Amino acid sequence: MRVMGLDYGRSTVGVAISDSMGLTAQPIETIRRKGENKLRQTYARIRELIAEYEVGKIVVGLPKHMNGELGERAEKSKAFAEELAGKVELPVELWDERLTTVAAAQVLSEGGVRADRQKEFVDKLAASLILQGFLEYDRGNDNTDR
Repeated sequence: MRVMGLDYGRSTVGVAISDSMGLTAQPIETIRRKGENKLRQTYARIRELIAEYEVGKIVVGLPKHMNGELGERAEKSKAFAEELAGKVELPVELWDERLTTVAAAQVLSEGGVRADRQKEFVDKLAASLILQGFLEYDRGNDNTDR
């Protein structure tokens, strides 16, 4: 079963997909929308990707504050995950994503991607980091205590 990782942002959703064995995460694409609440096409594209990659579970990044508290972005991510679960009829889990966007930007910088080009890659790379963290945790904990 493949797992989809999503990095939900104000105007984009980064998408990553695991390999069929659930070992590695690959960045797939960044879904762009015209406004934060314009989600109809976003949900439609996610459904297309679910069918294309035969996804069985979705992980949505939860952007907690460094002290572990949930702020406005985390609440919006939770609401997105809840609505998404009803639209795709798959399990949707939240995963702590603190600093994944920062890490993604750093990886791109170290890889020689110019700052003006990083924006097109950072969201899907952040989704990949979210998903990879989830997959590693999931393997190490036999799916039992999340």
